Amino acid sequence: MKIRNLLLFLVLSFVFMLVACSNGDDEKASSKEIDKEALDNLNDSEMPIVKDPITLHFLAGKHPTTASDYNEVTVWKKYEEMSNIKIDWEMMPKEGLEEKRNLALASGSLPDVFYTSYMPNNDLVKYGKQGVFLTLNDLIEEYMPNLTKLLEEYPEIKKGITFPDGNIYGLPTIYDPEFPSLLIGSRPWIRQDWLDQLNMEMPQTTDDFYEYLKAVKETDLNGNGKADEIPFGGTSISGLRQFLAGSFGVNNNGRAHLYTDIDPETNEMRFFPIDDGYKELLQYMNKLYSEGLIHENIYTIDTNQSYALGSEGLYGSTVITSAETIYGEAGKNYVGMTALEGPNGDRKYTDIGSALAHLGGFVVTKDNANPAATLRWMDYFYSEEGTKLFFMGVEGETYEKKSDGSIDYVDEIKNSPEGLTLEQELKDHITWLGGGYPGIVMENYFKGAESLPSSIEAAEGLEPYLIEDIWPKFTYTVDESKEMSALSADIEKYVDEMQDKFITGNIAFSEWDKYVKTIKDMGLEDYMSIEKAAYDRYKNNE
Repeated sequence: MKIRNLLLFLVLSFVFMLVACSNGDDEKASSKEIDKEALDNLNDSEMPIVKDPITLHFLAGKHPTTASDYNEVTVWKKYEEMSNIKIDWEMMPKEGLEEKRNLALASGSLPDVFYTSYMPNNDLVKYGKQGVFLTLNDLIEEYMPNLTKLLEEYPEIKKGITFPDGNIYGLPTIYDPEFPSLLIGSRPWIRQDWLDQLNMEMPQTTDDFYEYLKAVKETDLNGNGKADEIPFGGTSISGLRQFLAGSFGVNNNGRAHLYTDIDPETNEMRFFPIDDGYKELLQYMNKLYSEGLIHENIYTIDTNQSYALGSEGLYGSTVITSAETIYGEAGKNYVGMTALEGPNGDRKYTDIGSALAHLGGFVVTKDNANPAATLRWMDYFYSEEGTKLFFMGVEGETYEKKSDGSIDYVDEIKNSPEGLTLEQELKDHITWLGGGYPGIVMENYFKGAESLPSSIEAAEGLEPYLIEDIWPKFTYTVDESKEMSALSADIEKYVDEMQDKFITGNIAFSEWDKYVKTIKDMGLEDYMSIEKAAYDRYKNNE
């Protein structure tokens, strides 16, 4: 009996010891202590970051527009010289990115950093709580002065990157809040030459817009004797819906939240796809579609077909990033539209993104032996100089200063002697094409379509009507994520399907009450409970 009790005692003691060790390891993984030798190798500030060279292993998502081997890219070769840090780039083509990322996490064979790997928020909190990803709060404050300054200047970004447990597990892609053209992205365009031919002014109301679309349909504006003009066309119906949402008083907190917003009358969160304003929006769009004022193939057309029609000059209006870059010569006839006043006096432009563009672009793992140097490496790209290097490359090699003080790519890149496109020429020099990168995007150095004069002018026309309270994507607890995944898969899918059916007339608006009841029966109360909790946390984060 005594021997059995002794054995039981020993077994229980061993189990408790394992549990204690396990808990200790989890805690150590999530709040990793930095090795003294690694800290001794770190310079206090400026370049190089480390005294003796080190190598870090990055698992990096690769967009088709970027080089196959980042080790040979101008920007990264230059930064290695500056920082004394060599990156061992392991590339993950975008088409297999999720699978390879998940395989690395499941196998435990971790890189030092997941870079531009589009790590979902759900995975950030899941693996962050397990200690697989480092908790970055204190490390940011100690080793990332540039990012710390930005988070102090724009507290809404810090709120957005903080998870429900109070921790930060990934570094953000920030769109400069002073660069509204980038925050807007896709925007509405209209044919100025057709307005002139029709002797019409720029539409200011939804009624004006309807009259313009109707006139385009009824007039041979291109003079070819065919009724081939398309009043509104594009790659999908969503562009038009998002453009018009603010004219009907819905989607008041930006494009990251296409189902919830704050009701201006009650100041409470609502699920706006069951709101009267949303119903009126769909009724207006149904009117346009039923009268042939929206391209009949908008639900089935592929992107290249749509771009071809725009390039042929057949669209009277559209919603895209830049008519000039996408439609070529025909695009020069387009100008940006303003926000439209709706039937109830609403006039807002709500299709705008948060300055917190992405969160999972830079994730440091527990296997990283040099987290301080790693974060210093990344912090450079939250500075103006780092942004210039990342987007423009090296002065004299990829860009040059102009007489007015601005900078631009060298002529060999802009006007390829080999007949290559700008993207093809840039491929060997930079890696920002394709997106997903961490850092900050500034107007002076970003040379995408949003920085063109026509895009800036279009954004300026929308600025007086831009919403102010723009939400980023919310973060959830692990349990909330699981429940929200199931609820949103059903509810949001149903909303999207019914939206299309109401617009096309396949479902009559007499079915609206049934539609609303169906959504409520799908678990809308639970859906909204989670959303409200996430919103309250975001609002109260410090």
